[in-house]
Amino acid sequence: MKFAFVTCVQIGLSCMESIYQNSGKLDLIITIPDEKAKKKSGRVYVDDFAKKHNISVLKTNHINDNEAIEAIKEHEIDWLFIIGWSQIASENVIYAPKLGAIGAHPTLLPEGRGRAAIPWAIIKGLKRTGVTFFKMDKGVDTGLILGQEVIEINEKETARTLYNKVNLAHEDFIKILYEKLKNNEVVAIKQDDRKATYWEGRRPKDGELNKSMTMSLVDRLVRGTTKPYPGAYFINDDAKVIIWEGKTSKEKIKNDSFFELILLDGYYYATNFERELIVD
Repeated sequence: MKFAFVTCVQIGLSCMESIYQNSGKLDLIITIPDEKAKKKSGRVYVDDFAKKHNISVLKTNHINDNEAIEAIKEHEIDWLFIIGWSQIASENVIYAPKLGAIGAHPTLLPEGRGRAAIPWAIIKGLKRTGVTFFKMDKGVDTGLILGQEVIEINEKETARTLYNKVNLAHEDFIKILYEKLKNNEVVAIKQDDRKATYWEGRRPKDGELNKSMTMSLVDRLVRGTTKPYPGAYFINDDAKVIIWEGKTSKEKIKNDSFFELILLDGYYYATNFERELIVD
């Protein structure tokens, strides 16, 4: 059984490391060129890892380029992992490996198909989310489910803490999935489309707060859009106040170090914030 990996960010590298920690093996890594990696935030280089484990590496500008498809076929890849890759793979790529391509989505599919899964899970006030590994098809997050890892969400969860939980879930579950795939023991389950929900992508301006919001909503928006995301914000005179952390209160608190938002049912006090002057 031959495996390949497509990635260019840390979660992908972490997953590959996890496979090797469990005595697994990869025959090919596809990533982006070095000069392109320098311009992309969060990108990593796979060269040292590949050299250490004697893995062939292809660096391509786009996963749908012929050189990528031919490399998958030439290495006679059975299963192709595509994790931590923003480009949409064509059907030619998905069906290039003998048995299929595998993606991972940070929700419990079919719930939360789409984008911005980590912020939405917090903003929507979910009690749990997860990571789903699935066999890719021509749809968006619609493929056969190969396995899921459940993640509990606590009342103080932030985008950063949930992001870390999601990464760990990837690392933990890929060990289990790799073994099942290698031994032909994986069970693929069809998604129930009747239960599917779709989450839209979020833009920085979607984080704007206003006085008609409830304390609960403001709290969830701040926690769900804090770093590494753009942050929730409030327009105050000539400044955009980006709020990274804060607390709710039914009572007014006298403290000059807080930035105060008067809301529909109480107050929100930003304890970690920064101001950006609005330039016309």
